[in-house]
Amino acid sequence: MMAKLGAAVGAVLLVAVLAAAGVINAVSRLFGTSSSSHVNCVKPVGDIPPTFCAPYVAAARVCPGLDWSVLAAIGKIETDHGRLDAPGVSSGENFAGAGGPMQFLEPTFAGVLARHTLPPGGARPPSRYNPHDAVHAAAFYLCDSGAPGDLYKAIFAYNRADWYVRDVLAQARKYSEAASQGTGTCVEVRAATPAARIAIEFACGQLGLPYVWGGDGEAEGGFDCSGLTKAAYSAAGIELPRTAHTQHDAGPLVRSGEALLPGDLVFYGTRSDIHHVGLYIGAGQMIHAPTFGQVVKIGPYRWTGDDYYGATRPHSAVST
Repeated sequence: MMAKLGAAVGAVLLVAVLAAAGVINAVSRLFGTSSSSHVNCVKPVGDIPPTFCAPYVAAARVCPGLDWSVLAAIGKIETDHGRLDAPGVSSGENFAGAGGPMQFLEPTFAGVLARHTLPPGGARPPSRYNPHDAVHAAAFYLCDSGAPGDLYKAIFAYNRADWYVRDVLAQARKYSEAASQGTGTCVEVRAATPAARIAIEFACGQLGLPYVWGGDGEAEGGFDCSGLTKAAYSAAGIELPRTAHTQHDAGPLVRSGEALLPGDLVFYGTRSDIHHVGLYIGAGQMIHAPTFGQVVKIGPYRWTGDDYYGATRPHSAVST
């Protein structure tokens, strides 16, 4: 179907199958927390050009459950997102007859068009050299081949080599992880879930408001720490208790030693007296309403002499 040097592989060894199952499980757990619709394509993750990032995100939606990062990984490995200087990328064909950024054989591309109508936005007639058309065709092809239920099978159908499947999954994991890690600023918000992103964006909008004891927002002149986090998650459709202590107890808890994700709530104090909470935004930073005489601001979530207690992940219960 797709062509690449060394792509023909006959049987899959049992050891390879078992190893691949472990990779698939790990990738599936990661993809389960991601969201195609919340990838920033103005400043896309990694090395993906915006002209390709947007089609990857949009095309993933034609195959419900397929993560954008799988399409991006294929685009990276095949042609470096159309940047590879080689025959068959922007025109013509390579030695095996493949062409375009996703390296379709002409009969394979025509077969996809016979089964599916590509959405508007590409060439007319559709072209395997057009990024929009090629990426959407790849999404349809993967879906027809078993994705997302049997992702390994689908990628293997795209290029029949176990090394290729492993490389695609590894690259997809890198992209998905990069998209889920926060930047520590409000200039470019990244989060693993839509709920976390909305909460962070709301909190970013409150920067500079005064700290007010018991404050629930601008109408009251500002926020206190738990008023800010409650309002942020309320904007995301998640209702939290009012105080830092009760918000901590509402969970779900982030296990000790587990890496924080943007959108996690970070708490300070002791088991009997949790007195402060902030909203983690990545890169070791949080948004919080510190104390009297200060304003809502971004600052490190750990510092010398702090009484950091732990974290919760309210956004993990929402799969939107």
